[in-house]
Amino acid sequence: MNLQSNDFELFELPLVHALDRAQLDERWKALQREVHPDRHAAADAQTQRQAMQWSVRINEAYQRLKDPLRRAAYLCELHGAPIQAENNTAMPAAFLMQQMEWREALDEATTLAQLEDMADEVAATRKRLLADLQQTADVQRDWPALASQVRALMFVERFARDVSERLDQLGQ
Repeated sequence: MNLQSNDFELFELPLVHALDRAQLDERWKALQREVHPDRHAAADAQTQRQAMQWSVRINEAYQRLKDPLRRAAYLCELHGAPIQAENNTAMPAAFLMQQMEWREALDEATTLAQLEDMADEVAATRKRLLADLQQTADVQRDWPALASQVRALMFVERFARDVSERLDQLGQ
């Protein structure tokens, strides 16, 4: 293993968005069994430090690969199309209008049913956008377009969290 390998190489997975989650989980467990610091408790300090570095590296890669949004963002980075979410918030007008309408509806929502309907709509949009990510990454291999889709999905996920928080507030 090489600390400089990308996450896909580390997990011996193809460089694609559509991953087999069971295969990812199994490979994570195997890697952790191999490098877990407890396994090297009797070793010298340098070996223990390396085991800790490997364990951290494997866990970071696993967290990135198991999350579809983070995995898509990582693919963009690997292919030279960084997300730059803090600097690039340009979105299509229709998408921005939808975001504004959702925000207004969230501000005006007063019942649990309204918020649940909104949560369902956002979940459906998220599901559609995730399918679009996979198509753009694995079929079209259009990294700048994928970066734009990732930024859009980041907006949707942030809004989904806001809806969830409001649901929690109303449920109390």
